[in-house]
Amino acid sequence: MTQALNLDLAKTALVVVDVQKGIVGYDNIAPIDGQTLVARNNELADAFAAAGATVVLVRVRNTGREGFNPLTDAPHAAAKPTDESFAELALDVKDNQDADVVIVDKHNWGAFHGTDLDTQLRRRGIDTVVLTGIASSIGVDTTAREAAQAGYNVVFVPEAMTDLSLRAHEFVTEVIFPRLGKSRTVAEVLAAVK
Repeated sequence: MTQALNLDLAKTALVVVDVQKGIVGYDNIAPIDGQTLVARNNELADAFAAAGATVVLVRVRNTGREGFNPLTDAPHAAAKPTDESFAELALDVKDNQDADVVIVDKHNWGAFHGTDLDTQLRRRGIDTVVLTGIASSIGVDTTAREAAQAGYNVVFVPEAMTDLSLRAHEFVTEVIFPRLGKSRTVAEVLAAVK
């Protein structure tokens, strides 16, 4: 049995990784589909916003050749400029003028490297990040490792994550995330926010 989650909302931010229209529409994601991913993240983001907590929406947005293109043994599609429809955020909170919503454009797997995310969080006094998004084993995992290395407490919500590979999702949520922070259900996080 896990301990109840205690969050100081003045020091906690919900960080939603890559829940954008160009990615949530993929057909081959698991364990949850894009529509369920958006619904669960909308529920969390709305609760954080209503409580006056910070919500960070991270998205992949390349306008030129700055995309992440490593030389690898694994086949992958090269990063290329993204159009506005691909980069459009899928969560309703993006339009909430009363909420503390930070939008971070990233060019790498993680949301910290090469962005102002750390500055945005530290200026708000944030010491804890609640992570959700897609892909669990890429953007979320890399952001989690960067956050932990930067000294942030990390709370994972695997029910509000999905991946391009069920096997990869299960590996990071069962093996890696428990070594970097705490994992909680959507209901547990919502109970801590209200």
